[in-house]
Amino acid sequence: MSSSDRPVLIVGGGLAGLTVAHLIHRAGLDFRLLEARARLGGRILSVDASGQASRDGFDLGPSWYWPDMQPRFGHLVDDLGLASFAQQNDGDVVVHRFSREAPQRFRGMGQASPSMRLVGGTASIVSALAAGLPQRSIELGARATGARLDGDEVELSFIDAGGAERSYRSSQIVFALPPRLLEATVAFTPRIDENSARRWRDTPTWMAPHAKFLALYDRPFWLEKGLSGTAQSMVGPLAEIHDATTFSRKAALFGFLGLSGEQRAALGEDAIVASSIRQLALLFGSEAAEPRATVVKDWAADPLTATSGDRIAAGHPVADRRPWVGDGWRDRIILAGSETGSREPGYLAGAVDAAEGAAASLLARLRAPRVASRSSSGGNS
Repeated sequence: MSSSDRPVLIVGGGLAGLTVAHLIHRAGLDFRLLEARARLGGRILSVDASGQASRDGFDLGPSWYWPDMQPRFGHLVDDLGLASFAQQNDGDVVVHRFSREAPQRFRGMGQASPSMRLVGGTASIVSALAAGLPQRSIELGARATGARLDGDEVELSFIDAGGAERSYRSSQIVFALPPRLLEATVAFTPRIDENSARRWRDTPTWMAPHAKFLALYDRPFWLEKGLSGTAQSMVGPLAEIHDATTFSRKAALFGFLGLSGEQRAALGEDAIVASSIRQLALLFGSEAAEPRATVVKDWAADPLTATSGDRIAAGHPVADRRPWVGDGWRDRIILAGSETGSREPGYLAGAVDAAEGAAASLLARLRAPRVASRSSSGGNS
């Protein structure tokens, strides 16, 4: 098998990796996608009350998108036939500025461009993309460890779900994972140039420093009080809280923890849950003190998302159109994690933007030589 006939290798089965696979599969290119987790989705994770992945779940990763401002992501949602609904924002907002003062209630402000959510949770887009791909081309539990340049091919080493060391070869590899995680977990031979490696290390991984707390209830009692479910707190432990009720009317509140990864690790999950429930009761009333279930997802403690550099939040990735790969590797690998998007990097829209760019590059690289060859052959006949 010649290098040009080998399937494209895609490392990472989150939104970016799946979108690359979706686009090149539709264009007729073969691929093999390797995902380190036992599930697809990456930082997209929609769960049930027990914290297990669900087709009608609560989002522990990204929840929102804005079709007016993110048309390309909106187009993908439409192309896949997915349904959406507006984030619940009707009602008053609660603000708690100081521990010595009681929380205050303010009239809510409507959004000119409402935040939208996907019916079934954000994982519905993962399921829809995966459903259109050949399952034989997707390998779960496969953790990439190394990439070795060998002429016009790259040998990708990985540990499979059974713990065995294996490898695949291809002329093109798409790394659809955060640049910082890529730099920390995959060894390149020869080494990536230092300017590129430094840039990968210095690029913050969206969601990696953060943790979400989810409290599930029998009904959205805050709406009965004229509250939107939105709250802001300088006291904590939750800094920002929103209504997380699903389209199917399963009631919940979620909050981002305003504690660093190191602080969360020191406190422990039990203490965080107890403190968060007390805070919700203070903000929304006594009914909030008795959730029927709670779920915590600390992304900083997830080794398939975060590195040691993500324990403390360091800002949001910034759009940068410079090439992500320097000389030596530029013609063989493409970065397509959300953080590499030229528009809204780090968000869902950034993942789609990066994936579209990667797919376009792959098609240009792999099809141009064949077209040239056919033209040459025709000219000599």
